[in-house]
Amino acid sequence: MQLSVHRSLAALAALCLAYGAALAQAPARPVVQFIATGGTIAMKVDPVTKGVVPAISGDDLMQTVPDAGKYATIEVNNFSAMSANYVEAKWWSRLTKAVDDALARPEVSGVVIAQGTDTMEETAYWLDLTVKSSKPVVMIGAQRNASSPDFDGPRNLLNAIRIATTPEATDKGVMVAMNNQINAARSVTKTHTGNVETFKSGDFGFLGEVWDDKVVFSRAPLRRQHIDIGTAEMPRVEILAMFGGADGSLMRYAVDQGAKGIVVQAVGMGNMNVSMFEAVKYALSKGVPVVISTRVHNGRTYPLYGFQGGGKTTFEAGAVMAGDLSPQKARLLLMLMLHQGKASKAELQAAFER
Repeated sequence: MQLSVHRSLAALAALCLAYGAALAQAPARPVVQFIATGGTIAMKVDPVTKGVVPAISGDDLMQTVPDAGKYATIEVNNFSAMSANYVEAKWWSRLTKAVDDALARPEVSGVVIAQGTDTMEETAYWLDLTVKSSKPVVMIGAQRNASSPDFDGPRNLLNAIRIATTPEATDKGVMVAMNNQINAARSVTKTHTGNVETFKSGDFGFLGEVWDDKVVFSRAPLRRQHIDIGTAEMPRVEILAMFGGADGSLMRYAVDQGAKGIVVQAVGMGNMNVSMFEAVKYALSKGVPVVISTRVHNGRTYPLYGFQGGGKTTFEAGAVMAGDLSPQKARLLLMLMLHQGKASKAELQAAFER
């Protein structure tokens, strides 16, 4: 009897040793940091006001995706809990630091950021320009709040975690991943106020897709650059729109009130009327750089038209062509370049052509 007990204990000990050895040899799951900042994905309908308001944390959101543990160990950073309409340069700078700090740790394979969709494309491009690491950064949100029976947040969150642990996601820059589709930060834009398939990349198309069995990438973004940011305050850069009857007075006012840079949301390839053209020349005469973008969704600004206010005349007057960058993204690149002390037309045009 005693011999049998000894044999049983020995067998149990051997089993425990074998299990421990197997655990030691098993590859550790990657770590993904989930940075929650607020937005519709973190909102519910207030029972009193019936309005959609901030209501849930990043930890709450993780409870909606129990399968996340199959892919990674998740760290939650409740960075903020606010509408995406409240973001500003100081907030973006803090977010860059939070992402850099997370990705600097060798065990962290990627970062997932939840934000409101209204300014997500701006945050994505800002981070694409300022984050140092080549590890994946995936931005998500939701078009339907957490009170909705078809809440799209959990699917987007789980997909983003899978992307962040996919080796092919390295060196793709910051991505926006919603509705099973992956977009590059430079080209992505919100195209519908309520539809879950709102983020698209125009003529450039998606980077890839998320399927049940795997993440598939079909292209990589080539036009990327990095700009270091310090702790100093970002310069004020305004966006002024060209439209039928625009008189340029708001541009002159912005310059007189201390704007350090101007982005014109022009029409067509970068055209405007005479009043706006005169305002552009006024800004340039005051040493304020002017970048010409367009309200057209696809294509680029190009110095072709030679009438007063045509793209060729503003370019020859000293303005910079934004190329295919939207006004809101052109503003970010101009702001960061001015922050570095680069304000000449040659330096700015080179940055917009990269």
